[in-house]
Amino acid sequence: MDLFKALTGKNPAEFEQAAKILVDTPDIELFKKLVKQDDFLFDFVKTNVAKRIKKTCNENNCLNLLKFFDYYSPSYDSVFAEVLTEYKGESLLSDIKTFFTEGNNARKAYSLKYMSLLPKGKVDDIMPQIREAANSDDESVSSNAIEVLAHNDDTVSKELAIKQLDAEDEFEQYNAVKFLVTYGAKDTLPQIIDVMKKSSLSENIAAEIPFLTSLETMLENDTENAVLILCNIVNAIGEILSPMSAIDYNLAEIFENLYYDKLTSASALLLRMAKEKFASFEENEEYLFDCDKNTKDEIANINKFLKGLNVNKLNSLLYDELFEESDFVFFAVDYINDIEELETLLDSSNQTLLLKVLTTLKDKQALTQAHKEQALNNITSENIRQIVEVL
Repeated sequence: MDLFKALTGKNPAEFEQAAKILVDTPDIELFKKLVKQDDFLFDFVKTNVAKRIKKTCNENNCLNLLKFFDYYSPSYDSVFAEVLTEYKGESLLSDIKTFFTEGNNARKAYSLKYMSLLPKGKVDDIMPQIREAANSDDESVSSNAIEVLAHNDDTVSKELAIKQLDAEDEFEQYNAVKFLVTYGAKDTLPQIIDVMKKSSLSENIAAEIPFLTSLETMLENDTENAVLILCNIVNAIGEILSPMSAIDYNLAEIFENLYYDKLTSASALLLRMAKEKFASFEENEEYLFDCDKNTKDEIANINKFLKGLNVNKLNSLLYDELFEESDFVFFAVDYINDIEELETLLDSSNQTLLLKVLTTLKDKQALTQAHKEQALNNITSENIRQIVEVL
């Protein structure tokens, strides 16, 4: 019997036997193969395997899971931690601390997941090392360490991350956002949104926010900021984010609710952006090449809905965002065809916006020397001036 196929298959008699062999032996080579195939197995398959492993474990064989700690997979760290704490409780803590402090990244990640399930205060003696692990280049180590810190209400690491939101380096800011999201620091959401609005990594930051609070909740309580987050997310899909994220963010239902119940100048802009973005997925099959059938069907359904929208109705609302102080003005400029309306922005004090408007005018073959001269009156950045002069 091919144990790997049996373990990941649909036949109960086979996968139960394979799971028993995996844990009881323990079959390290089988588990190594499982981890190696992690990126190629569907999520539901890995979820099934995790359940099968858990069902096989008991008081007598659960310690065999420690033999797998050199081969990390985020698909199985939770089930390992749950089994070990269920049958052994805190009795393993001394050994697990050694795994964490002396082991490789795989052992560190598994050990941290175990520690995240223990009662608060049990790892106070190694809290400095856990804080250090939260900054690891290994994402699994970092994420699991932050879970332990959050579980233990570690204010030291949280306050440090909040301070990093004000860092000059945007990557430091982004790392702070990821920390606070994983930590579950919902009270920092306003600060994270402020960082997103000013950062060149706004799309990356926006993609993190729904893991801190649901978009549906935000749309009810803070509609404008929620729509801005969604604009950045839609912009990121296909480049930074996989099209599969359309399901993760529940975009189909959100788009429908916005169009029928919350249509404003901001949400109209979002829908206009989404209409263009999702149409590109249909026109370029390579975007969906690696997607499963569920994702392709979801993209098709969203596309069908967006195609049916009244574009004139949407476009008529966009002009309300065509002013310098609008959080949506950079997005709106791309969808405004009225040259005179774009010209109203050439007196802006926002130099980046001026460059955006001039570039848009050039793309529409409407840029004149007068436009450039008007904008240059408000541009002090030498880099931007040089770009404008060669447009």
